[in-house]
Amino acid sequence: MSPFRRILQFANPYKKYFALNILFNILYSLMANISLFSILPILKILFENIKPDEINTTSEKVDDSIFSFQSLQDKLTEWIADMMVDHGQLTVLAWLCGVTVIMFFLRNLFRYLAQYYMVGFRSGTTRDLRTALYDKVLNLPVSYFTEQRKGDIVTRISSDVDNLQRYTLLPLIEFFRAPFMIIITLGMLIYINWQLTLAAFLILPVMGLVISTISKSLKKDSKLSQGMLSRLISSVEETLSAAKVIKIFNAEKTLSRKFHENNDAWRTLTNRVERKHELASPSSELLGSLTLIMLVWFGGKLIIEGGDLQGETFLLFLGLFFQLLDPAKSLSKAFADTSRGNASAERVLEILDADIVVNEQQYPQEINSFEHQIEFRNVSFAYASEQTILKHFNLTIKKGEAVALVGQSGSGKTTVANLLARFYDVTEGEILIDGINIKDLSLNAYRKLMGMVTQESVLFNDTIFNNIALGKQNAALQEIESASKIAHAHEFIMQLPHKYDENIGESGSKLSGGQKQRISIARAVLKNAPIMILDEATSALDSKSERLVQEALNHMMEHSTSLVIAHRLSTIQNADKIVVMENGEIKEIGKHNELINQKGIYAKLIEMQNFG
Repeated sequence: MSPFRRILQFANPYKKYFALNILFNILYSLMANISLFSILPILKILFENIKPDEINTTSEKVDDSIFSFQSLQDKLTEWIADMMVDHGQLTVLAWLCGVTVIMFFLRNLFRYLAQYYMVGFRSGTTRDLRTALYDKVLNLPVSYFTEQRKGDIVTRISSDVDNLQRYTLLPLIEFFRAPFMIIITLGMLIYINWQLTLAAFLILPVMGLVISTISKSLKKDSKLSQGMLSRLISSVEETLSAAKVIKIFNAEKTLSRKFHENNDAWRTLTNRVERKHELASPSSELLGSLTLIMLVWFGGKLIIEGGDLQGETFLLFLGLFFQLLDPAKSLSKAFADTSRGNASAERVLEILDADIVVNEQQYPQEINSFEHQIEFRNVSFAYASEQTILKHFNLTIKKGEAVALVGQSGSGKTTVANLLARFYDVTEGEILIDGINIKDLSLNAYRKLMGMVTQESVLFNDTIFNNIALGKQNAALQEIESASKIAHAHEFIMQLPHKYDENIGESGSKLSGGQKQRISIARAVLKNAPIMILDEATSALDSKSERLVQEALNHMMEHSTSLVIAHRLSTIQNADKIVVMENGEIKEIGKHNELINQKGIYAKLIEMQNFG
């Protein structure tokens, strides 16, 4: 299925809006022609082709054929002449002008109603598409975000979806409205004078060839342009998050130069896309103008040589032909726009079609409590296209135990925590909780049993209350305060101007590192999960903050089963079990004093940190 059709599936709930749009566009197309046709009697009076004293002569010209435009003109002339005898020339002219005004009013009313329902169609489809993208991003595995630039994802959700609205949903209606308008107007033109119409459309194949050539080259350039825009947004995000590092290393010029290079490349691509895009409309207009000149010459020839073409009829024909040019231009532009929209559609679908590596079973098993133990049984793991991180890892964590993982960077500690949280699935072996493979469990139910505090405090641009209540919806203020007291956060929160309603800024920018970490711990305490994962939760703090945070962690760990990844070994000396890792394997295991007495890897790590 083409990207265009895939995107249109999101429009299914809004078929009613689309149908009403089509209905009012049909009515608009009809009234557009009728309103112009209503001018013909006015032109006849103004050109003095109708004279009351020639009623009988006029009547003799009436043809019985109802399909002849000449017959229609003769009957119309007779009717107007009769009305002029009864009511006077100016009165009839005023009535005809009033009818024309009403026709133009209905024409524009139907056009507005068509656009009115199109707005609901576009906004609803765009909202659902953007929601689907965001929901997919929420469900994608952690590994996806290590391989993709954040700026690229943001661009797809924002700019590419906007492009789809502009270059897919907007042109969509032209594929229905413009052909209908063209068919009705073309029928009117043929009805008025088929020879003129044939001459007008000799140039159409040339117009189609020009537009087709432009459209084909737009798609490729548009995709390159959006990719370059993603790089620009990624650069901005990295600059905002690394402001201190950039300044201390005087890297402003280096980053500025790279940004300027990317920005210049984006401008070059965008210029190419926009110029090709803008070429579609003037090309079709130029060809239309050439056709118009041909019409003027051919129509003038018929009038001068005394054919059956009258001046007012020729003006009506030109008016209808001018009306035909606009939908023809819109249709050609719609083809060009759709080619550009397809580039964004492909980028959006890449996210929607991305594999969710961590999948649930079709009928997963529910789990509501943790009763006995967690077991890593002969677990091996390797990231895609990388060497093995864990090798035949075996570990049992009994309920209520605090187990610490230590070792040099790259030894596999964080990987163990990620596998336990099921951010990734094991390559070999299995992880069991109370004897059940975690792959067989409902992912949502399983993660309800877990809390996590990481080295980097993940906070949102929201109030303290909402940040703490993230894992427990509808939490009462009393519960929030109780969790904050356990996390040693309540005291500093009460000193803030708005207390628990204080907005903490982007990523908690208004708080210190220790304060942010205690908010994270309060969030975990409130969830009250039986299994806690602590990933170097104190390594980035100063001594005073570390002491407060460690006290909060110790209090929380008294009521849970904990897997602790530690960099500062002084924080895990009271752990029930210390697992020393190296190159993805367990090298030592035991309590603090036991490992010290072994004088192995752990003892050397302690000595290096001056805890001997």
